[in-house]
Amino acid sequence: MGVLQNIWPLLLMFVIFYFLLIRPQQKRQKNVQQMQSALKKGDKVVTIGGMHGLVDAIDESQVVVRSTDGSKLTFDRNAIREVRSVD
Repeated sequence: MGVLQNIWPLLLMFVIFYFLLIRPQQKRQKNVQQMQSALKKGDKVVTIGGMHGLVDAIDESQVVVRSTDGSKLTFDRNAIREVRSVD
């Protein structure tokens, strides 16, 4: 009985951490992976570093992003933070 009373607070803390921290982070990571796998040529993207541009070419692991001045930079797919709507 005494051992069970000592374990309950730990179990309760784990459940709270799971629902407040772990589960939302897993959902965010899943959404990011879906977004990165759905990238296509012509998408307007923002990189983790804050560069805005259009996807010019794409392969399994890399994305070529064209900036507004016409320069093309190659990034890993993981470096794409978000896809913005094309104006």
